[in-house]
Amino acid sequence: MEQQAILVVSFGTSHDGTREKTIGALEREVASAYPSIPIRRAFTSKVILRGLERRGIQVDSVPQALDKLVEEGFSNVAVLSSHLIPGEEYDKLRALIEEYRPRFPSLSLTAPLLHTTGDLLAVAKAVLDRHPVAEGEALVLMGHGTYHPANSIYPALDFVFRDLGREDVFVGTVEGYPEVDSVLRRLQRAGYTKALLVPLMLVAGDHAINDMAGEEPDSWKNQLEGAGIAVRCALEGLGEVPAIRELYLSHLREVL
Repeated sequence: MEQQAILVVSFGTSHDGTREKTIGALEREVASAYPSIPIRRAFTSKVILRGLERRGIQVDSVPQALDKLVEEGFSNVAVLSSHLIPGEEYDKLRALIEEYRPRFPSLSLTAPLLHTTGDLLAVAKAVLDRHPVAEGEALVLMGHGTYHPANSIYPALDFVFRDLGREDVFVGTVEGYPEVDSVLRRLQRAGYTKALLVPLMLVAGDHAINDMAGEEPDSWKNQLEGAGIAVRCALEGLGEVPAIRELYLSHLREVL
């Protein structure tokens, strides 16, 4: 009989609270949808894995998780990537899956969260439903960003919000384009004096806590406030949003 398993792969986070509300919530939802299939966890960030290990928290890397699945005799493994875009981290994961493909009769990998136009629309609608803004308030979404060509997905998502009639939504990134300076210029041109900052990331970890809402002068919150914009922050990762988790599940169904 074919032995099937699902491996949920995330970049990871060292913040315990957001990890269980986001990555943990996604894994629990997968387990609920497929109660007869073992669910395993792996992180891709070596820095986070080392930090967790120092605290006595053991999480497998992707090679460790796949090696264990081989040893345990699993023949059909579906890898659910929780990465947002097909950027550098996803490329590394895909290359690793190709290395391991000869060791499994069946080894599949889901697309990242933001992959098709339909994905962008679904994420935009989920974010709008989750984070209503007050009259005259802008919604600013802070993505991680990258210098990989896949970064173009962020400005594409910004366009999707406008296509949906939401000129009050602004997408920016910590790395790559559009950076916070670009977001701030556009907010000022549009005359906004209030903004809700929300991380466009699976988890509300270091970037959300420090780069977005931190007390350092260069945090997004302080840069916007320094320009006369009143800011409130929602420290919630995308993994906490049921509609986002359902989109991940839809990607998983495509490869099972």
